[in-house]
Amino acid sequence: MAATASPTAATAVLRPSLAASQPTRRSVLPLLPPRVGSPSSFSTSLKLSLDSRRSSLLQTRASSSEESSAADASELFTDLKEKWDALENKSTVLLYGGGAIVAVWLSSILVGAINSVPLLPKILELVGLGYTGWFVYRYLLFKSSRKELADDIEALKKKIAGTE
Repeated sequence: MAATASPTAATAVLRPSLAASQPTRRSVLPLLPPRVGSPSSFSTSLKLSLDSRRSSLLQTRASSSEESSAADASELFTDLKEKWDALENKSTVLLYGGGAIVAVWLSSILVGAINSVPLLPKILELVGLGYTGWFVYRYLLFKSSRKELADDIEALKKKIAGTE
């Protein structure tokens, strides 16, 4: 009898110390909703009804915006098709488009290579900060220099548009 009582007493003594040393575990399962008869069920049902109203409003807005975006997309495709059919030199457009894609690809390779050099990116950041500071001082700090910049931009616009 003493042999059977001693393991039980030992486990009774060890269990509280094991429970105190282990962190409390929380379940990852979702909480159950409160009972219907509980006092907090009214506030919970009110919150659920408000949430359902919000989601229905969001669904309504999303469906109305989808219809307008589908109409815009179809208009965009018809405009592009008309412009493509109106072009005379389609091969030139394809050549320029392909050249632009190759240029972007090569520039990304070049930027990746420059970025892999240890100190060069930081030096280029400093150069960029210095140029930005100079540009602000030269063109943006004083009213007369801002006017000069605006005149230069307008002259460039006219030169590009061909109205000069």
